Order: sequence, then structure tokens, then C-alpha cells
Amino acid sequence: MLMSQKTVPEKPDPTIQFQKVTYSINGTVQHNIVNEIRFSVDSGQTLVLLGRSGSGKTTLLKLINRLLVPTSGKVVVCERSTTEWDPIQLRRGIGYVIQDAGLFPHFTVAQNIALVPSLENWDAARTTARVNELLTLVGLDAAQFASRKPRELSGGQRQRVGVARALAADPPILLMDEPFGALDPVTRAELQREFSALAKRLSKTIVFVTHDLREALLLASRIILLEKGRIVADATPHDFPLIDHPEVRAFTASLTPLPGVQA
Repeated sequence: MLMSQKTVPEKPDPTIQFQKVTYSINGTVQHNIVNEIRFSVDSGQTLVLLGRSGSGKTTLLKLINRLLVPTSGKVVVCERSTTEWDPIQLRRGIGYVIQDAGLFPHFTVAQNIALVPSLENWDAARTTARVNELLTLVGLDAAQFASRKPRELSGGQRQRVGVARALAADPPILLMDEPFGALDPVTRAELQREFSALAKRLSKTIVFVTHDLREALLLASRIILLEKGRIVADATPHDFPLIDHPEVRAFTASLTPLPGVQA
């Protein structure tokens, strides 16, 4: 696991580094998805990657857990290049939450949450205790929900289970790819508030992808804005709207109510 003191420091700082990273299709400049990306993420920080569809946000997430490998440059996780990690161990030490949770439909809620602990050979008592603890943490009653299948849950409940599954083995890093994007506005707002409080309690290193500036301003301790595979802004939520850049202005304009509509 990433937390093993034999392989990494207990609290590496920064946890994630992108060192002049380019990822391209077919290895050609014309097909660069992200281009010479440089940034780092400190331990305990919630970094939001903001941008339009196709800007490279999800590509950066996949480079962190080695679902993709840089065409050039280096991604460093816990002081080791991702290419130096065993990919299975790397991914087991990084929680990953996607839109609509991505739960296994034939597994129960408890089995979904217990996936990584079972792969790590936790004993049954420890696994059950962890499942119950996490269900409580994400606001679901274990007695009511542990034995249900994903099809018996609402969208918001599935996302809560997805977050619980990502946290099951207590990973130091959590990647979230538009996890609330498919939910109705009311449920989405509820989960955003709950997740914001949860992130503060857990002090995980979180990289969160969204195209919604409101969500970014609510959840982030830092926002990176991407445009066509390049970083065009990097700021705190307080300073982000003040940046004089066309893409920043385009996103801040999305917060303005339509004419004749009250905010």
C-alpha cells in the first residue's frame, strides 16, 4: 500500500507532482491532450481541476494513478515516479470516485465497499467494522443499506457508497472525476456540502475534477483552470475570480444570473 513506511514517508509533502508532463495520442504534438503541465499538490490539500470538456482534466487524474503514462515528463506520487510503482499497488492506495459511482451491480453495498480490503486480505471482522464505519461516515445506516444492491439505491445514495468504497483502505490520496455531475441539483448541492465537511475532517490529499465553477469555489483549497491541455490559472478560491484571463472571465460569467432572473 502507499502508506507503507518501507516505501514512502508517512506524510510526504508534496504528495503529487507533475514535472513538465505531456500526454499525446500517437506521440505527436498535434495530438497533445495535456502539454508541459507543471504543478504539485501538498498533503491534505483539495485541488480542483476546472475546465471545459476536453481540456485535459480527466487525463491528469488518469496520469496520477497510472491508467495513463506520460508521453514525456514525470508524474511523482509519494516521492516516486508512477512508472516506478507497481500499478496495482499504486491504484489500491489511491481512492477513485467517478460519475454515477461505478459500483459493481452484482455486489451488495457492503461487498462494493469491501473490495480493496478483501484484495488486501483483511479478516472478516475488520472488514465488516470498516464497512459499517464508512456507511455511517457517508450518512447511510449500515443495517438498512449494507445488503442492498446498487439498483436499489438512489443516485445520491450510490455516490455516497462510491465515496465510502474509495475510502475503504484509508488511502492518502482521493481522486474524484465529476462525482456529482449526474445528480439532480438539490441532491448535488447536499452532497457538495457533505463532502466539503468530510474533506476537512479526513485531511486527505484530494484531486477533484469539475466543469462547475460554483462547485470548485465551494470545495477547493486551490483551483487550477485548464484550457486545451494547458494551465491558464492557478489560485485559491478567493483569488481565482480576480484573475484577468479570458477563460477565467468566461467561467466567472457563468455565475451571473440570466437577465430577469434573480440569483
